[in-house]
Amino acid sequence: MDLKELKEKLKNYSEKDIIITDHAKMQAIVRNVELSEVKQNVLNPQRLIYTEGQKSVNPHEEKYVCYFSYSEKLCHKYILVINRKIIIVTIIIINRDWQKTIKKFR
Repeated sequence: MDLKELKEKLKNYSEKDIIITDHAKMQAIVRNVELSEVKQNVLNPQRLIYTEGQKSVNPHEEKYVCYFSYSEKLCHKYILVINRKIIIVTIIIINRDWQKTIKKFR
């Protein structure tokens, strides 16, 4: 699924459809990220600038690495699993030139 398709798909979910794993909650606490901000990024993906699909163990779900841009030096990276819900598995904050990282994947 390309970026545009994923953005449209995410817009069809609501806040009650988001599940945040304990691991992601801990990462948010350690990195001082508000879970409400993470949910807003996912539901209103205007900051989503790059996504890469990953293999999922379960054939009935889709897994993505998603990059949400705040500036050239600040980016949120989330691992999302989508089935009937959106599961946020990982929350990572990148405080460097994250664009170089993305160029490696292209």
